[in-house]
Amino acid sequence: MSILAPNSHLLCRELHHRDQQPPPQPNWSNGCCSSRIKTFGFGFDRRKLDQWKKIVKRDCKVEAFWDVSRPAFVEMEPITDADHLDLILEQAKQTTQPIIIDWMAAWCRKCIYLKPKLEKLAAEYDTKLKFYCVDVNNVPQALVKRGNISKMPTIQLWKDGEMKAEVIGGHKAWLVIEEVREMIQNFV
Repeated sequence: MSILAPNSHLLCRELHHRDQQPPPQPNWSNGCCSSRIKTFGFGFDRRKLDQWKKIVKRDCKVEAFWDVSRPAFVEMEPITDADHLDLILEQAKQTTQPIIIDWMAAWCRKCIYLKPKLEKLAAEYDTKLKFYCVDVNNVPQALVKRGNISKMPTIQLWKDGEMKAEVIGGHKAWLVIEEVREMIQNFV
């Protein structure tokens, strides 16, 4: 449209009137038009959705994906001082159950990334062993020396009041989790 068009107000009125007319609607009478796909907004195909629902109902079982009787993750209990560690080790001796201690720091990026994965692992071994964590910046240094911690994250398995095995997690989280699984299977 030209700005200097003669009778521009008539042209604008004609364009406005044309925009007010409803667009032509396709005829969907009882699905007789097999060449067109019925879509509902943004190209949503109702037939494909119905097929997908049938496949999901037939092939997928909700119980296979989630076991609602078992939690998805177990939050690790923090150890605050040496007396608390002694109490935990004494309880573990009485039940003859090993424990896992994650020595970590709040500023350590790998520790932060690894913690939820360890909590998920704790849910798998919920009845066999307990998982604990120690933030080395929030506990006395005597506790850190007792654990003989030099790098973080360090995951230790304690049994009968003694540290039996450890994994120092300076590499990828999935590798650390696999090493922790092997360590657990060797001692449980």
